[in-house]
Amino acid sequence: MNAISVTIRDADPGDLDSIADVHRRARATYYEGHLPEEAYNGPDELRRCREGTERAIGSADRKVLCVLREDRVVAFAVLGFRPGEEKLFQFHVDPELWRAGLGSALHRACVTAWQDAAVTAARLEVFEPNQRAQAFYARQGWAEDSHVDDHVTMSLAVPSR
Repeated sequence: MNAISVTIRDADPGDLDSIADVHRRARATYYEGHLPEEAYNGPDELRRCREGTERAIGSADRKVLCVLREDRVVAFAVLGFRPGEEKLFQFHVDPELWRAGLGSALHRACVTAWQDAAVTAARLEVFEPNQRAQAFYARQGWAEDSHVDDHVTMSLAVPSR
């Protein structure tokens, strides 16, 4: 496999359209067949997701990282830092680029950001039918904690440096 050259940086408001596109396409791969399309791809839901990312970009207790390939956003993550909310809120890679190492590189950047903020543990929730994502997170060191409704909660002991 050839390595893909990318840049990982903090997102800015100019990235919102590209982030929203990656988010929409990635979510469709795991929600399709499980939820009505309106629930994950309807205009109200797409607007809600975009507004949430916009708030996160301007937030003091969240960080939005984006992966750029040839100046195009191809992956992003939204991390939380507030005590009690040390979470991975969003983590999406362009489906056309899965298994190219982008997710692993982005995950390493997330861990570094948590280490910089002295976060020792983080949590995430993943849609239960999304076995691909659960396997990815397990390979990155996340452990399953519980099931809540149609989501699996996982935790990560953030390694010290």
